[in-house]
Amino acid sequence: MTRPARSPFRPADVAATRRPVDEARQLPARAFLDPAVFAWEQEAWFARDWLCVGRASDLAEPGRYILAEVAGERLILVRDRAGALGAFHNVCRHRGATLLEAATGRLPRIQCPYHAWTYGLDGRLSRAPHTERLRDFDLADAGLVPVRCATWQGFIFVSLDPAGPPLTEALADLPAHLAHLDLAGLRRVRSLDYDVAADWKAVAQNYSECLHCPGVHPQLNRITPYDVGANFVSHGSWAGGYMCLAGGFETLAVDGLRHGRPPLRGWSAADAGRAYYLVVWPNLFLSVLPDYAMIHQVWPRAAGQSLVHCEWLFPPEAVARADFDPAGVIDFWDLTNRQDWHVCELVQEGMSSRAYVPGRYTLMEDMVHAFDLMLADRYAADGVTTRFAPRRDRWAPARSRARRG
Repeated sequence: MTRPARSPFRPADVAATRRPVDEARQLPARAFLDPAVFAWEQEAWFARDWLCVGRASDLAEPGRYILAEVAGERLILVRDRAGALGAFHNVCRHRGATLLEAATGRLPRIQCPYHAWTYGLDGRLSRAPHTERLRDFDLADAGLVPVRCATWQGFIFVSLDPAGPPLTEALADLPAHLAHLDLAGLRRVRSLDYDVAADWKAVAQNYSECLHCPGVHPQLNRITPYDVGANFVSHGSWAGGYMCLAGGFETLAVDGLRHGRPPLRGWSAADAGRAYYLVVWPNLFLSVLPDYAMIHQVWPRAAGQSLVHCEWLFPPEAVARADFDPAGVIDFWDLTNRQDWHVCELVQEGMSSRAYVPGRYTLMEDMVHAFDLMLADRYAADGVTTRFAPRRDRWAPARSRARRG
C-alpha cells in the first residue's frame, strides 16, 4: 500500500495530551471537526488497521457470505467449501462491477451480474466467457483481490493492509483477559443501528468513562455505581476494565435480574459481580456482562457524523429456554445508548465554538486519556508509544465506601 499523507498534526500539537493524566490536556478540537482530519484517519487508520466487521457464526455454512464496507472499500466475507473463512474486494476483475449487492446470503459461487465472470468461494476465477483466445491471459491470475481476515472469540476482523502486523500482535495481551470465556459460542439476538451527530472519537471517549453516569444514566448508575471498579494495565491498542454491580443486582437490565438465564460459559468466581468494558482500537467496544455480551461498532461517516452498530449476544442455552426474553436487557441499553448519543452530540456541537479550549482530564477519566493517547501517538507519528498505568487512587474512596456498606 502507498504511504498515507503526512499527519494533520505535529507532535507539538498533541504533546499536552501525551502527559500523565493529572497533567494532560485533551485533544485539539480540530481532531473532531476538520474534514481533512477525517479523510486522513480513513486512509492512515481505517484502511490499514484491523477492524471488526462481523461474527463467524454468520458464516457457519459453506457459501454463506456477508458484505462489509471499510474505509470506502466494499468487501465480501465468505465461507468456502473447505470451511475456510475468506475476505475479498467486492469488485469483478473484468470491468470492475460490484459483484454482490444483498447484504447477506448463501450461494454456490460468486458470479458477476454484468458479464458472468464466475469465481469460486475461495476467490479463484473459474469462468471468463470469450477469453479462451486471449494472449497472456490466465484465469489463475485474475481471481478476486483478497483481504486479510482473522478471527478472535468469534469476531471477524479484516485489514486492508497486506503487509501489516497479524491480528494477534494488534490485540497484544487483550485475549489473555478473556481467554477463560467462550464468547465465540454466543448468538446474536438483536441488533440496532444509530445515526449519531458526533465524531467517532467522541463516542469512544464517552464509552471510556462513567463520570457522566450519575446525571446521564441514573438507571445504570444504580446497578453499577460510577466509582466502583478497576482498570486494566494494557500493553496493546486497547483500554478498559470493569465496574462492580451493587448488592441485589445480577446483571445489567431494566430490573437488574437474570430471570434464570445462565451465566456466560467460563464465568468464574473472579468475574462475579463485574461488568467488563473494553475499547479495542479503533472502533470496537466490547461489553462483557454476567450473562451476555454487547458490542458497539462505531463507523465514521464524516467529521462529526457516525453510525453506531450495536448487538446483543447470549449463550445458546439461554436462547433455547422457553422463557427467554431479552427485552429487559435491550430496552435498558437502548435507553442508555440514546442518552449517550445525546451528550456526545452536545459535545460535538460545543467543540465548534470559538470559545472552546481543550480542557483538563479528571482522574475519573484515565481511560478516556488512555484512548486519547492511542490517537495522539498516531497523530504524532514519531514512533513513540505513550502509556501510563491506570490511576488506582481514583477508586480508593469508592472501595472504602463499599466496605463500610
